[in-house]
Amino acid sequence: MQKRELPTSRFSDKIPSHRDSQRVFKPQTATLILLGFFVVASVIVAAWLTGNDKISGIFAQIHTWQTNPPMWLEVPTEKGKYLLLPTVGLLLTVFVVMKLSPHPRNWSRRLIVGILIILTLRYVLWRSLSTLNVADPLNGVFSLGLFFAEMLVLFNSTIQLFFLLNIKERHREADAKSLAVIDGSFTPSIDILVPTYNEPTFILRRTIIGCQALEYTNKKIYLLDDTRRLEMKHLAEELGCEYITRPDNIHAKAGNLNHAIAKTQGELIVVFDADFIPTKNFLTRTVGFFQDTKIALVQTPQSFYNADPIARNLGLENILTHESEVFHRQVQASRDASGSAICSGTSFVVRRSILEKTGGFVVESLSEDYFTGIRLSAQGYRIVYLNEKLSAGLAAENIAAYAIQRLRWEQGTLQSLFIETNPLIIPGLTPIQRLAYLGGLLYWFSNISRIYFLLIPLAYAFLNVIPIQSTPAELLYFLLPYYLVNFAVFSWLNYRSSSALLSDIYSLIICFPLALNIIQVMINPFAKGFKVTPKGIFNNRYTFNWNLALPLIILFTATAVSLLTIIITPETTKQITGINLAWLWSSYNFIMIGITLWILLDAPKADMYEWFDLRRVVQLRIGEQSLWGITTMMSEVGAEIALTQKPHFYLLANQPVDIAITDENLHLSGKIIRTGFKDEFPTVRVKFKSVKLSQHRRLVEILFCRPGQWKHQNAPGELISLFLLFKILLKPRILSKKKMDINPIAVTKI
Repeated sequence: MQKRELPTSRFSDKIPSHRDSQRVFKPQTATLILLGFFVVASVIVAAWLTGNDKISGIFAQIHTWQTNPPMWLEVPTEKGKYLLLPTVGLLLTVFVVMKLSPHPRNWSRRLIVGILIILTLRYVLWRSLSTLNVADPLNGVFSLGLFFAEMLVLFNSTIQLFFLLNIKERHREADAKSLAVIDGSFTPSIDILVPTYNEPTFILRRTIIGCQALEYTNKKIYLLDDTRRLEMKHLAEELGCEYITRPDNIHAKAGNLNHAIAKTQGELIVVFDADFIPTKNFLTRTVGFFQDTKIALVQTPQSFYNADPIARNLGLENILTHESEVFHRQVQASRDASGSAICSGTSFVVRRSILEKTGGFVVESLSEDYFTGIRLSAQGYRIVYLNEKLSAGLAAENIAAYAIQRLRWEQGTLQSLFIETNPLIIPGLTPIQRLAYLGGLLYWFSNISRIYFLLIPLAYAFLNVIPIQSTPAELLYFLLPYYLVNFAVFSWLNYRSSSALLSDIYSLIICFPLALNIIQVMINPFAKGFKVTPKGIFNNRYTFNWNLALPLIILFTATAVSLLTIIITPETTKQITGINLAWLWSSYNFIMIGITLWILLDAPKADMYEWFDLRRVVQLRIGEQSLWGITTMMSEVGAEIALTQKPHFYLLANQPVDIAITDENLHLSGKIIRTGFKDEFPTVRVKFKSVKLSQHRRLVEILFCRPGQWKHQNAPGELISLFLLFKILLKPRILSKKKMDINPIAVTKI
């Protein structure tokens, strides 16, 4: 069948000139607005510091209002002994609700969200009308700075709470719509696109094999090589998939995809990143949705078959969930009901006709996926989110790669302020959709608030600043219920994907680079090009990331000194924010920064292949002898087997062995590389050799492609998280037994 060429105007590798002119103008507009805000604020502060009568008079009046708040904001002093009742009562209420509904349901989730919204409003009123310390310019600057930093975070969290009031689950809908795909009455032609830039061949090999194993006949797989590598062409020929390349790399991944779309013709297009492997039922579960002609795109979650670098560096690979779990398990699901789910770059299906009609993948930003989804929604088409783990990819493998990935995501999202596909102003979106996308922008700006929260205790200790003007009774009555209730329900509300403490650790790791990146993007949003996250990394020693650690080391030292300063300062010279709140705040920052510094010590990863906790019955033939056992770990290159019978002969290293995995009808040859005992059973570690393509296909299918194998893992609760963090602080991985041996194996439970 002849392949059609799309009009150049739709998928041009060069942005039209009118877009170029707007790109020059829009950065100036957005940047000048932000710059103007800071200039005005700086002028006001300067005038206040120099004693300008008018400005000083305004702040004097504000100070009067703050010291004489409305009566309904005053603590009921005559019932002082009951100040803890709001906190105790609310905690009991939320604990009962969570006990009755261990998994959030509509009634329980809405009740908890309602309580949180009311507490947030109460807290904001108290902070804004009673606690600002503007008695003098020095205190005023830090007090108002803290207030606005808090309000930025609270506004964003309130947006998220609003969307949690209505969550759409599509499992039953997928069940019903998949019937037409299974019985063959709805089987549109599908092009599966796998873009690659510099990923190793062994990663691409299993991805393509996984795509070929999909239970769907009317499909064609394309390897999109953006580096024109000969080994990629040979890989495509070996595996039997199509190969497409282009003469340049203009517009990075988006340009690569658009170039391929112009050379293919499937009714639906599926995109998998180079490291993402689908389960066999991916198309069965997603394609049925396209029976509705208004649906343009179906997005599924990103899950990962390896531990993220933070969990690995902490030695908690099988305990902590991936950071992205919160987004895909909670945020995407909460935005789906309002049509605000986003395209997240991989593991999605899109209708070709609609994609062509709207101009293909957006090339103006690093986040081509995010803005392509926005443009589809703005044209009145639907994006749906199926919250089922139907694929798995390779997470960033060290802290440096993790930082590269997050910085690219941040830059790509913030570029929305400078391009035509700006979700805040593009015609066609509903106010609710714009609110959701605004929350995505504010999420990145909250990194500036995070840094401010780290610095405020230092201002107290070294400058005698009191940023919150309050009393212990007011803290108990207004602050304590807000923070404790949020803390108590955090994990439950995000479907056990993270705890509050662990979430704070994740936000702390790269908050300084992210905050600096915001400034750079606002000044020159397109200065940095697309930087691919490194994959296939391995090393055999501990390495410390000094670039990320330097600002944290400085802050850690300053916080330690500030703690000593606070402790030795006479209590009579301070108000409530002194020995009470500032001491607690500094202690918390000190502990969290200390743990973060340990995280920046990358643990060894000397094996490029992932090992899985997988049980299969095997028969070993060693010479004329036959032994039976069960696999305890498996990978593409080997297996560890617990023997169910004691051998009547010595098992020697380098001894050849034939392995039959009886459950899978798979026969392999290999050699023994290690023997030992585990739970009183003799064990052997076997390395496969001379693996044929047909055998490798079966291994990939067993390890990566089984439907339902990627389960939701629950993060530890707050108390367990607190215990784990203290344990890591006192005994990090480098000092623990998890140092392992020369070739450590990260075992993933599936």
